[in-house]
Amino acid sequence: MTTGVETFEFQVEARQLLQLMIHSIYSNKDVFLRELISNASDALDKLRLEALRDASLEADTSDLHIALEVDKERRTLTVRDNGIGMSHDEVVQLIGTIANSGTATFLKELRDSKDAAASQDLIGQFGVGFYSSFMVADEVTLLTRRAGESQGTRWVSSGEGTYTIEEVDDAPQGTAVTLRLKPEDTEDHLYDYTSPWKIREIVKRYSDFITWPIKMAAETADRAEEPDESDDSAPELETVNSMKALWARSKDEVTDDEYHEFYKHISHDWNNPLETIRLQAEGTFEYQSLLFIPSQAPRDLFMQDRKRGVQLYVKRVFIMDDCEALMPEYLRFVKGVVDAADLSLNVSRETLQQDRQIQLMRRRLVKKVLSTVKDMMSGNPEQYATFWKEFGRVLKEGLLGDFENRDTILEVCSFASTHDAEEPTSLRSYVERMREGQQNIYYMTGESRSIIESSPHMEAFQAKGLEVLLLTDPIDELWVDAVPEFDGKQLRSIAKGQVDLDSEEEKNEEAEAEREQRQKDFADLLSWMTTTLGDHVKEVRLSSRLTTSPACIVGDTHDVTPALENIYRAMGQHVPETKRILELNPTHPLVSGLRTAHGERGDDPGLADTAELLHGMALLAEGGELRDPSRFIKLVAGRLEQTL
Repeated sequence: MTTGVETFEFQVEARQLLQLMIHSIYSNKDVFLRELISNASDALDKLRLEALRDASLEADTSDLHIALEVDKERRTLTVRDNGIGMSHDEVVQLIGTIANSGTATFLKELRDSKDAAASQDLIGQFGVGFYSSFMVADEVTLLTRRAGESQGTRWVSSGEGTYTIEEVDDAPQGTAVTLRLKPEDTEDHLYDYTSPWKIREIVKRYSDFITWPIKMAAETADRAEEPDESDDSAPELETVNSMKALWARSKDEVTDDEYHEFYKHISHDWNNPLETIRLQAEGTFEYQSLLFIPSQAPRDLFMQDRKRGVQLYVKRVFIMDDCEALMPEYLRFVKGVVDAADLSLNVSRETLQQDRQIQLMRRRLVKKVLSTVKDMMSGNPEQYATFWKEFGRVLKEGLLGDFENRDTILEVCSFASTHDAEEPTSLRSYVERMREGQQNIYYMTGESRSIIESSPHMEAFQAKGLEVLLLTDPIDELWVDAVPEFDGKQLRSIAKGQVDLDSEEEKNEEAEAEREQRQKDFADLLSWMTTTLGDHVKEVRLSSRLTTSPACIVGDTHDVTPALENIYRAMGQHVPETKRILELNPTHPLVSGLRTAHGERGDDPGLADTAELLHGMALLAEGGELRDPSRFIKLVAGRLEQTL
């Protein structure tokens, strides 16, 4: 018995996506079956977990499996599972629409993609694998009933812009996806998905590691091009996948291709992983893990609702899909499986965070991932360069909270540097290049390399050939204040505090006397400018970091940088405005001329305008914002007029 059929239109993005699926040509259409089997496997995992959590759930878990059914006469292929199933509302939400904030971007990139492989990569990244069914089917029917519910739902679409939904009374528990396959291509038998050998080949290649049995009719799989219609007996089913968990096999038993397919299964990424990490712990607490570092950052890496992607199993029983307790936030890009030999199966997410065994596993897993990156850094620079490009910004988040592994994280970080315009450097390499007697690792934060390199703060360091780290990621503004040193060397911002770059040879009595005399000569000007610019700066002083620019803005050693102030304000936090320090270059003609003019004319209003211009120029030189741009322009225009 069924109720009335309702017809709906796909949302615009979904309709566009379906047309691209249907009318585009892909180099390997087989992947649609992998996606459907993967979805079925997830449904079985969820039912097993739900049954463990809810003893009152009315669901049959005695023979959980995935069934593949082929009908050559009708040209249909069905992927059936007896897993968790879906309710009517879930069908509408998950199948009828594409609930993805990046769908528009995905569609644009899919259209712009020049080759088939790239198109398939995009499909996997956006999690729309179900829609790949329309590459091979004229019509897709989904029949489902959620475990514990009595009412089922049927969803049908030809992918042409509409779909129908109806309630069904006699639907079995789980989900069945039936594809009415497109007419057979007589010129290309590679894509005959009514052929049992073809189905078995796809399962063996992509889904052999699935921990649930994938069953097919034995007579269909081995023979039966034309079944005997007089035989009414049910066909004998046989399992066509090995079902042995990859992490439970020895390394010699698993090929790289199997690792790669397993990674794609759990991550829904169609690219191969960058690195595979195996770990087996024995003793009082035993567990096995199989982790992967992706080769490309997922698109939700910096989204609030992102997932970390490590699954938790206990004795091969799926417990949790997104086990946050096993991997810290800064390693959220790591995918994989952890299988413990002994852990409470009814443990909740809240108590899981406090479980001692989970914490022990987490510590070991984190150290293993970081050591793998370290080995990558020293042994395979090209692979490490890919890793750092994709995940460097995320890894640096660990410097803020993971005190136990901070030194290791620092070891595997890379930074742009004035030493090399192309290749980043490690802190270890920086220290090895430090000049004799140098005690500080110098750095500067900013929006881009070009802005930092053209900053007045760099002048003395460039003149003396001192290397400076160029930190341009927003996270750099945060961690540099939390990390005081590396290998006994202080990390020092060249835009904060006093800078003393003179060597021991330069620190003699004559040089000291010259500095003292210069300080006396400029004392009146500095005092007057500090008062005149009191609304803008806390102090005006002479600079030892400038060689060509007349002035620059610096902060006190422990001041919050303007960029960090902006970050805090963007997060909704109130940050009081910090007055900074204006440093003057005493050898610059503009500054020395201002000193002479002040000595002759005292508190001339025109000199106050010059002081304000100096401050404004210094602020602009570091990429800052003027408090009153229109007044600054008026002052500049007035001075230019006087020169004509």
